[in-house]
Amino acid sequence: MSHWLRDFGHQVQTAGNLEEARTELAARHFDLLLLDLRLGSDDGFHLISEVRKAYPDVCVLVLTGYATPQTAVEAIEAGAFDLLTKPVLDAELQLAIERGLSQRQIAQENQRLRQSLDVRSGLENVLTHDYRMLKIFDVIDSVADARASVLITGENGTGKSMIARAIHQRSSRRQKPFVEVACGALPDNLLESELFGHVKGAFTGAATDKVGKFHLADRGTLFLDEIGTASPAMQVKLLRVLQEFEFEQVGGTKTQSVDTRVILATNEDLSAAVNDGRFRQDLYYRINVVNIVLPALRERVGDIPLLCDSFLHAAAETSGRDVDGFDHEAMQLLQAYPWPGNVRQLQNVVERAVLLSRDKVLTVQDLPPEVVGTVADPLSAALPQGIPSSIASPGTGSISQTQGATGGLPNQAAGPESGNRLNPSSFANKTLREALEGPEREIILHTLRRFKWNRAATADALDINRTTLYKKMKRLGLDDPRLQFALDEAH
Repeated sequence: MSHWLRDFGHQVQTAGNLEEARTELAARHFDLLLLDLRLGSDDGFHLISEVRKAYPDVCVLVLTGYATPQTAVEAIEAGAFDLLTKPVLDAELQLAIERGLSQRQIAQENQRLRQSLDVRSGLENVLTHDYRMLKIFDVIDSVADARASVLITGENGTGKSMIARAIHQRSSRRQKPFVEVACGALPDNLLESELFGHVKGAFTGAATDKVGKFHLADRGTLFLDEIGTASPAMQVKLLRVLQEFEFEQVGGTKTQSVDTRVILATNEDLSAAVNDGRFRQDLYYRINVVNIVLPALRERVGDIPLLCDSFLHAAAETSGRDVDGFDHEAMQLLQAYPWPGNVRQLQNVVERAVLLSRDKVLTVQDLPPEVVGTVADPLSAALPQGIPSSIASPGTGSISQTQGATGGLPNQAAGPESGNRLNPSSFANKTLREALEGPEREIILHTLRRFKWNRAATADALDINRTTLYKKMKRLGLDDPRLQFALDEAH
């Protein structure tokens, strides 16, 4: 048989008893083991279980001339892939070997995919140097194995789903399902069926029984995104299941119990929703056991170069482009822009730049106009109240309609020497004072940076007193400390 297998291109080692087989298995790597259940005085069944424990990647095919149905069952239960009865036809043996090796390859590929998913879903994939994010990592490690509910809050695009997956991957439930439900994407009646399941005939169209997400996530994790959109009736049902971990299917009477870890997320201020009567207070306290607040990207501008580099290389690899990175001027604008769509928007901007650029180094010309500041930002309305428009619109010398009285973060290269000019059409319906605010702001900002934000030196250089400088800085939105931080990070 060994000669016949070699003729088919297989590398074959032989062993006459269990001890020789154990020696060979320990000495080198094997893909498949052909094992006779009777090796003289030895019982091959012992080797099956040993191989399964010590060498789980080795596929075991059993050969025997004394097979019974019970023997086949015992061999499979012990860890064999298949059992063949002697005498074995050549074609039968060759087919069994091919099936065994194919099954082994599929199992290895599945393992690689699971490992890849673990990496993508874990904290290893959350790129940051920001101290607030590092503190969040500590919280995740602390609560990963707790059964208590976790509420993740943050603006759209800050990575709430990624953090939820990271909690699951860090927990002892990582081998069990992670089930995600976007509560805001479903009407109330469908959401109830989606979460709890339904029985046949519960409503029009319920032709069969359906298992709900709570049941599918049993012993795993259920992630409820956009929980702030849940209706009052749904909030009552969620409160019960989060307290007792029991529920009934829609249209059913049998109470089901589950062991499900629940993580919830929202971009809303739930405490304000409680005060407004839109969210139940008791449910709020039930889900807000551990609250993880994700900072917006504009609050961690130091991470933007790191994120850009990761997104750029991923996009370049996917599209087959040879791209090195952003130049200094483009990175300045990326760090000055407020990113109302947060990390998700940054990823889209980087992918766009990679696809549209014809050079290895990406420049300002590869950025969308709202990031450069040549047009009004259509997403500026998504920014929370209290974010100065100076941070919300990184202008390059022109005054956009959304800048109002405060202008935008200037491109340092802007000015006559760089060829930029103020657009006269942008002065329409503006007083002289309003029209001059953009240039005045750039001059003050340039001088502040020249003297490293020393206000006394800046006032002397501009030949104005410090009180006048302070008033102008406040009026032009230059007194916000986040502005200095963002521009310093850009350098």
